[in-house]
Amino acid sequence: MFNSIRGRLSEKRADSICVETGGLEWELAVPARSIDDFGRIGDEVRAYTWLHHWEDGMRLFAFPTELERQVFHELMKVEGIGPKQALRVLSGIRPEALEIALESDDLVALQRIPGVGPKLAQKMLLALKGRLVRPAPGLDGRREKTDTAWVDLVRALADMGFDRKRAEKAVAALDAQVEAGPEKERELFRRALLELSSGS
Repeated sequence: MFNSIRGRLSEKRADSICVETGGLEWELAVPARSIDDFGRIGDEVRAYTWLHHWEDGMRLFAFPTELERQVFHELMKVEGIGPKQALRVLSGIRPEALEIALESDDLVALQRIPGVGPKLAQKMLLALKGRLVRPAPGLDGRREKTDTAWVDLVRALADMGFDRKRAEKAVAALDAQVEAGPEKERELFRRALLELSSGS
């Protein structure tokens, strides 16, 4: 029914935002970690939406990118995860870090997500491994590289508990060692993760 809502960001709350458009103000449930990705109050924003309709009401969920909405949809395919729990998962871990945890069979990282215990972590791993693989850098409109680090990689490493500055240095140092290609980002992350985990 709704693909997205475009308008002025009028309010930011703990787990929702309000977007004013065409004389209406929409209240949208969003992942807590993604609130700042929508910009500042007064900014023109586009929120990718999903409508949850049940017997007693309706609720609009929103995400700053189509990728994050896609991950939300995939999470709801896991037994025991509904819309609220899927949103809670994305409030506890960014899609990039979630993908990395799944692809590396990191049950410990999954269990750090609020509301995810050992059984649910195992279900997530079985249902989602290989399904959240992202396109190569630059294809989804969000990939960007600074002079010192790959922004998403550093963010994902920080979400996994590593010091952000150490992560930036590790990624920057390894960048020149990894050959260019569609798998460069994944290989760069793998090497940075090994280096940071070893404490070097």
